[in-house]
Amino acid sequence: MSSSSLIQKPLKYLPYPINIENYSQLLGFNSSQSIWPQFESAMLNSIISATGTTLIVIVIAILAGYAFGRLEFVGKNIIFVSVLVTMALPAYAVMIPLYKIIISLHLIDTQTGIILIYTSAFAPLAVWLMRSFFMTIPKDLEESAMVDGASRFRALCTILPMAAPGLIAVALLTFLNSWSQFAIPLVFAPTNAKPLTILITEFQGKSFINYGLMTAAGIVTIIPPILIVLFLNRYLISGLTAGSVKG
Repeated sequence: MSSSSLIQKPLKYLPYPINIENYSQLLGFNSSQSIWPQFESAMLNSIISATGTTLIVIVIAILAGYAFGRLEFVGKNIIFVSVLVTMALPAYAVMIPLYKIIISLHLIDTQTGIILIYTSAFAPLAVWLMRSFFMTIPKDLEESAMVDGASRFRALCTILPMAAPGLIAVALLTFLNSWSQFAIPLVFAPTNAKPLTILITEFQGKSFINYGLMTAAGIVTIIPPILIVLFLNRYLISGLTAGSVKG
């Protein structure tokens, strides 16, 4: 669909004639007006930040969720409640102090800085879900392993396959949340580490908005989340429902 067709009245829901000029320009097929280098860089940034955050959050969720769900130590409930309280804090309430911290660490506009911020934002929910999931697994399995001489970590590895639905649910939620972020990268990664969500907004200027490119980029951007949800939706539902049985 051409840019003029997107703003004409009445709106045509089925574009005619079909025009793929915007996709050609976006994906580099049109060499004279290609913006593929910028789009490729933003896509890599989105993939790196979302994937890196997901991997780190999974590790934190496994270890912390197991500790809160299985172990007994002083202040466990207080610490766990403190972790959950951070979920109630809006991002804008901590934006300024977080910005100062990232600047002091020289991590502004870097993938490392973005991943650290995402991890701090999404880890509490992941820990809560994995704690609930570990509490549904019978203790007999790890106790039997420890009787046979297994360490606590080995016992955790023994029951980890049973927590696979919960891990998949945590991974999906973390990846999708990281992929769709806008406010955080707008402030902390406006240039070098900007993801797709920020690049799309650059297709508008002070006096002109390229609706065609914005629409094409938006459609390409939502394809990975759609595919993930379509193929792994049943694991997400089973993981969330299984972890909510006992909490």
